[in-house]
Amino acid sequence: MTPSITDLVVTATIAAIASESATTEEKIQMLIEMALGFQKKPQTAKDLRNAVSLYYRAYQMCGEDYPLLKAKSQVGMAGTLQIIPDVGPQLLLQAKAGYEEALPILQQLATPVEVAEAQMNLGLVLQSLVSFNLARIVDSIKAYHQALRVFCWQDYPQEYAILYNNIAIAYLSMPLASEREYLRQGLAIQSFEVALKHITLIDHPKEYAMLQNNLGNAWQYLVSSHSLENNLRAIAAYDEALKVRNPKDTPLEYANTISNKANALCNLPDDSQKPEAGNLQNLLQASAYYQEAWEIFTQHQQLEQAQLVAQAIQEIVADITNN
Repeated sequence: MTPSITDLVVTATIAAIASESATTEEKIQMLIEMALGFQKKPQTAKDLRNAVSLYYRAYQMCGEDYPLLKAKSQVGMAGTLQIIPDVGPQLLLQAKAGYEEALPILQQLATPVEVAEAQMNLGLVLQSLVSFNLARIVDSIKAYHQALRVFCWQDYPQEYAILYNNIAIAYLSMPLASEREYLRQGLAIQSFEVALKHITLIDHPKEYAMLQNNLGNAWQYLVSSHSLENNLRAIAAYDEALKVRNPKDTPLEYANTISNKANALCNLPDDSQKPEAGNLQNLLQASAYYQEAWEIFTQHQQLEQAQLVAQAIQEIVADITNN
């Protein structure tokens, strides 16, 4: 098989570094920088695997003489492994081991931000491993809270918003007995609302829209006897997200939000004072949203989402017929 351009670049880079008159430390740093380039802007999954190879070469060169660079190589490897497409847990388990081995060294020698980044990514890996029954969601939440000691809203609003978003989603995935379902959902809603005290529409529109969209989902699926009020809260949150998300600038995010709003509208009567009168108007509005979302998903080759929306449209047609 003919080697790819990136394979040739990696081979040439390793050869060049080996022949360089640079110090060992400088060579390690060059390998890490080259790996980071592949990791940040991969063209294919092969680029990510080449990044892992470069990080591993740097890791080997460190030996016991360069503990901080060795830990940074491990973190780089782990961060790359967790984004390589894989149907099983093997790469995630390798990433978890890398973070857990590197973190004690980072805590001694690295900057607080580097430690927090590793904790944040370890939380993501643990959260992904929960579905394979290979990690506990409480450990993921713990890692996120450790990262929040550094990633405060004043200095790191993007990381702060993502962390609280991930914490909320982690709460929603916690396995609790059905009678305690409301507890995890309440904790999720609380997490979104804590973040939204500081993440504002004006200053942080992208993060604000993400949090509002997911808050809407949490309200919509909250197990409660107050479904009408909860759906109204969900729609209010989606409307906040739609102050940012639009079909021109953020088409896929916009399509996701209007799909979520459509689903909430399907469960709302047209007149909350007369629920027995039905919800024909809301169903028609939901159908229009779903149709628009289907067109966007289809245009952007998001075929699985387009199929789900098409099924929802069919169900609405049946509901409209019965109204």
